[in-house]
Amino acid sequence: MESFWILGSIAFALMLGAMSPGPTSIYVAKNSIAISRKHGLFTALGTGTGAAVFGLLAVLGLQAFLLAVPSAYLALKICGGLYLLFLAFKIIKHAKEPIDTDKNVSTQMTLRRAFTTGLITQLSNPKIAIVLASIFTALLPKEIPTYFYFVLPILCFFIDAGWCSLVAVALSAEKPRRVYLKFKAVFDRIAGGVMTLLGLKLIFGMK
Repeated sequence: MESFWILGSIAFALMLGAMSPGPTSIYVAKNSIAISRKHGLFTALGTGTGAAVFGLLAVLGLQAFLLAVPSAYLALKICGGLYLLFLAFKIIKHAKEPIDTDKNVSTQMTLRRAFTTGLITQLSNPKIAIVLASIFTALLPKEIPTYFYFVLPILCFFIDAGWCSLVAVALSAEKPRRVYLKFKAVFDRIAGGVMTLLGLKLIFGMK
């Protein structure tokens, strides 16, 4: 029973984190609206897989390693921030492209690429591992049951992928899609701008 409440508390904390706007939700939203629902769902599966990887690393003690080796954490932050800036550049660069060009994106971006991009976008932010480790440290017992090492990454996957899938399904509906296509340039510039700020925040540690 105690394990049930511990997992429930962790799941609630993870759910709040997944619902917070960030690079992954922005990219899932863009792929869902601009390309297709299926691309959005595969992007969500990628972000969920990234969350599972971070969940496993967190429960294995990544936080202690990153705090003990600040240069490793700094390097991860810089690489992740640069990747987000690269995504922002691509979004803004193609903001003015006509709608007909967007229709061809589904042939240019395979479902595998959508998954991979979602995975890399999630893994580009090492702060997530620190947040997960903090949650686990606060809520897990001193002696962690062996099965938690399997359950927690799976929990991270389903919560993150589940929320992002809801975003994908909601925003790929006909009405949101029509609105996006009508104001594509504006939405893309806003998304690119937010992604740029998130990348800079990750690199320079702005609060």
